[in-house]
Amino acid sequence: MEYRPLGGTGVEISRIVLGCGNFGGIGSAPEFFGRGEDEFAAFRIMDAAWELGVTAFDTADAYGGGRSETAIGRWLATRDGSVRERVVLATKVFNPMGAGEDGGLSRERVRRQLESSLIRLGVERIPLYLTHEPDPETPIEETLETLDELVADGRIGAIGASNVSGGELEQALAASEARGLVRYDWVQNSYSLLDRDAEDDVLPVCRERGLGFTAFSPLAGGWLTGKYRAHEAPQAGSRMELRPGPYEHLRTESVFHGLEALSGAASERGVSPAGLALAWLLAQPDVTAVIVGPRRPDHLEPAREALELELSAAEREELAAVFDP
Repeated sequence: MEYRPLGGTGVEISRIVLGCGNFGGIGSAPEFFGRGEDEFAAFRIMDAAWELGVTAFDTADAYGGGRSETAIGRWLATRDGSVRERVVLATKVFNPMGAGEDGGLSRERVRRQLESSLIRLGVERIPLYLTHEPDPETPIEETLETLDELVADGRIGAIGASNVSGGELEQALAASEARGLVRYDWVQNSYSLLDRDAEDDVLPVCRERGLGFTAFSPLAGGWLTGKYRAHEAPQAGSRMELRPGPYEHLRTESVFHGLEALSGAASERGVSPAGLALAWLLAQPDVTAVIVGPRRPDHLEPAREALELELSAAEREELAAVFDP
């Protein structure tokens, strides 16, 4: 495993981050709470990730309606002190904890949600704390002031922004500078061979301002594993069967041709298409780490492949080109 500093946080993380969004649910969607990995399955996944050298675990207060944080906290309680000292926890705040409950980034809510996260995780301090997405109802200054207070109180270490645009990031950084507040030190956005929007506005800001970047959805909801095929129904339990909306735009002839080219390139290198797609991300100079969300321990194998595969700049460009329109 390789480790890197995360922007200006002062925190070093593994280049593969364990995404825990499926522990006890499917992300933050209330309709799927209780339908993800149960605690036994989550423990097996965390054990396997730790054996691989993964030290960073990514979750959110609303994942599984709190079940994800609870599973992580219980797993940590069964580990010895050396594990608890080395693990780097990242959690997020914004989404409602259940249907009809409140959401957002107001001062009162951020403070309340942080306290509940600390209890579920069984810790006194969370090293990495993210706003899950921007809150149009709360001034960014209010949110940053609250986070600044929590850093000063020692409740959180560093702050990051997820699902943010380049313009929103610039606005937040300007507010921090103008008021002398803690700033976002990294961004966590979707980024993959099939979703390269981050290259247009967010990554340039991260590069210019010295921010770290962690990529989620690196396999585009499973599309880059090659499991979806033209004219075939999606597998039961897959993203395209449960929540197809965010990925319907990928059902095109050009995408399926690109997936065939990716599969061929992977075969030439003796790895899986997923392994090659992850290696492409790890080779991007602006990417600090990649978040993977395995449903079983063996789903970590592509990450292992990616860690052992080095791609040149020319290879990166060649792979990206197979999905160009």
